[in-house]
Amino acid sequence: MNDFLHKLPQFVGNHLALSLLLVVLVIALIVTQIMVLLRKYTELTPAGLTQLINRDSPLLIDLSAIADFEKMHVPGAKHVAMSQFDPEHKDLAKARELPVVVMDKDGRTTDKAAQRLIKAGFTRVYTLGGGVLAWQQAQLPVAKGKN
Repeated sequence: MNDFLHKLPQFVGNHLALSLLLVVLVIALIVTQIMVLLRKYTELTPAGLTQLINRDSPLLIDLSAIADFEKMHVPGAKHVAMSQFDPEHKDLAKARELPVVVMDKDGRTTDKAAQRLIKAGFTRVYTLGGGVLAWQQAQLPVAKGKN
């Protein structure tokens, strides 16, 4: 270990770009982990969502494009277009105390929707990590069509 510490300044001097890249990556990793710890919603795996469905009967909101929703969705999920997603809507506001799970085709757009739900006063907000594709890849049942 002592030899490593003596050679470290020489390595950094000889490989400045590589050393700076390592520092940037470490900082990015730390910031990402802090953001995950501070967010007020939970990302579920397909198995975790199955447990939540069996235990609490959550409201399932699918924000996928309508064509993707009709091809496959989690059974019981309600389709809402992201452009029409409004946590303040009177029908959705009734579900403030229920667990609410937002999902989409691949899990890329759910963070923003989850944050909007939290801001609107929802206390039990979840996202499906990897989206409906992860659900399907876990070989869980999917529904087709508009319902």
